[in-house]
Amino acid sequence: MNTEHTCKNCGHEIAENFCPNCGQKKYRRIDRKYIIEEAQYSLLHTNKGFLYSVKNILKNPGKTAREFIEGNRVKHYKPILLAFVLSGISAFISIKFIGIYKAMESMTVNGKSVNSPQMQEVMSYVTSYNSFIALLMIPFFALLTKSLFYKWGNNYYEHVVMNAFFQSYYTIIYILILYPIMFFLKDDYNWIMTMMGIAFIILPFLLIWFFKGFYENRKLSTITLRVISMFVIFGVLYFGIIFIAIIINLILNPEAPQQIQ
Repeated sequence: MNTEHTCKNCGHEIAENFCPNCGQKKYRRIDRKYIIEEAQYSLLHTNKGFLYSVKNILKNPGKTAREFIEGNRVKHYKPILLAFVLSGISAFISIKFIGIYKAMESMTVNGKSVNSPQMQEVMSYVTSYNSFIALLMIPFFALLTKSLFYKWGNNYYEHVVMNAFFQSYYTIIYILILYPIMFFLKDDYNWIMTMMGIAFIILPFLLIWFFKGFYENRKLSTITLRVISMFVIFGVLYFGIIFIAIIINLILNPEAPQQIQ
């Protein structure tokens, strides 16, 4: 028996690229080409994974998520891992190139800081790592979308994957469009905050487009109503957190109201 056609793991004969018994790849001697291909596969899966998923998400994120959930998965990067990798890239750009922390330090009125040092630290962290925070919120968002679309045939775990795809899409928008603009305006704190406000304003429109692509046979008006409901709930929670942050800031920096006047 030709040992090159014998599985090194279980000893089963291999006729093609993978062992039909245990799934191990056919033996191949390690050389330069092998190392290059493995590096591509391990780091970015560029041959058919990372860039393929990013390209399809940009074209139609909802349709891409639906096709993945329905079983078309072999060419795609794992959605949760994709969201994690993109969040890491986003955080790196935000910290190293945009300089969110410096922008937070520039929040001054008449040369005095609006926030206490503790509040600046919290706000800098939240703003710099907003994509990671959103990533950690995927289980909650999945619960929310599952509740709003509960009669439309997808279970909770499919909604987790669905939200991972949307998180990836939203992060890609930040990386490709918003961050370049913020980079050229990074010395102007007001412009940075304006861009972040725009990102929040366009969020419901991106959600509508995403869910219309996912539920292509559903009426746009029905999807819009559900997205508005989701956005209202999210908005209440978001501004509730901001309100709590303001209260904490007032407690830690009681002179702040006088500085703002």
